Amino acid sequence: MENQMPREEGIDHSISLLKEGYHFILNRSRKFQSNIFETRILGKKAICMIGEEAAAVFYDPAKFQRQGAAPNRIVQTLFGKNSVQTLDDDDHKQRKEMIMSVMTPEQLDSLMEMTKLQWEQSLDKWSQMDNIVFYEEVKELLCKVAFKWVGYPLHENDVKKMTKELASMFETPAAIGPSHWIGRTYRNLAEKKIQELIQNMREHKVKFPINTVLHQFAFHKDKEGNLLDVETVTVEVLNMLRPIVAISIYINFSLLALHQFPKQKEKLKAFKDYPKMFVQEVRRYYPFFPFVAAKVKQDFTWNGYQFKEGTLTLLDLYGTNHDPNKWEKPGEFYPERFAQWQGSPFSFIPQGGGDYYLGHRCAGEQITIELMKISLDFLVNRMEYELPEQNLNFNLDDIPSIPESKIILEKIVRSRSH
Repeated sequence: MENQMPREEGIDHSISLLKEGYHFILNRSRKFQSNIFETRILGKKAICMIGEEAAAVFYDPAKFQRQGAAPNRIVQTLFGKNSVQTLDDDDHKQRKEMIMSVMTPEQLDSLMEMTKLQWEQSLDKWSQMDNIVFYEEVKELLCKVAFKWVGYPLHENDVKKMTKELASMFETPAAIGPSHWIGRTYRNLAEKKIQELIQNMREHKVKFPINTVLHQFAFHKDKEGNLLDVETVTVEVLNMLRPIVAISIYINFSLLALHQFPKQKEKLKAFKDYPKMFVQEVRRYYPFFPFVAAKVKQDFTWNGYQFKEGTLTLLDLYGTNHDPNKWEKPGEFYPERFAQWQGSPFSFIPQGGGDYYLGHRCAGEQITIELMKISLDFLVNRMEYELPEQNLNFNLDDIPSIPESKIILEKIVRSRSH
């Protein structure tokens, strides 16, 4: 029996989506009392879904495809043309294998050590300053780490410039007007720099160690035995750099959580397993990316609802992580909910759902968790600071959502125990 999908009236709701941000799908889901509804985005019919069951069907490669799904403004800022996020089937599998090939235990251990060292150096710098804007400083910290990890340590003079270019890729996709176009310009500048580097490597004008991300991507061959084109390699190198810098959003929210829920600090010091739970709850509770897009691959029916080939479909990540049908008291910050958590790969999806290796779930999710844990250790155990009066509110209408003040810290010193 076919069900009638709830439908939002109106010619187009693209502007509402950009303005309402994380609330767009959640508000309408509550209004219709349904985990699925129809609207119009970019002048065309679109389906919006929320919840674990919806996520499971959304990540079924037989039902949905990524090619042609992401709006051009997302491709031109966040993903890049022909990136792994826009591919399907064998093309996606081949590209994902290339990306996962550099996620070896040795490479990840190296990344963690670089991160700890950079935190130590940053702490030395901050202790000499009257105050810092934490979000901006952590972006620079992670930018240095990211470039060093891929095999191209930045000169200190280039750090602010490259941080701005990488950050613009995740800060401007949903911006309206000049900010968005500035973001595209910064992406073009970053692409040009990496393209020249890849080309110079292939022409043996510069050399990088064989085990670096840059070298492995530059000389990676597709299933026909051909090198990937320089533009594609560049996009995937940026897909390693940009997400590491984007973790600054979560680290900022980790600091905010310590301030908003001060009792958490003692638990973090007292219980060895608590940092992992705390990090997971930060990722569930606070906003990161609001939703992901796909297109219906071929006609199918789900829960009595008809899905027609080519229909744009959005899955609500933030809403699924706050779904009262899945999470007890989703509006409360409660890390203990992850103590015995045995959730499916579709119930907790701050960075996408499904399988890391084969599906479209973020390849760097484990990196996110580990870098957040390192940062949390510094915030809780290795440094002391004060938060002056400031505006710590964050607006869920903004994508990405970041506390208004970006969190200003004063009187930063090393903890006496360290």
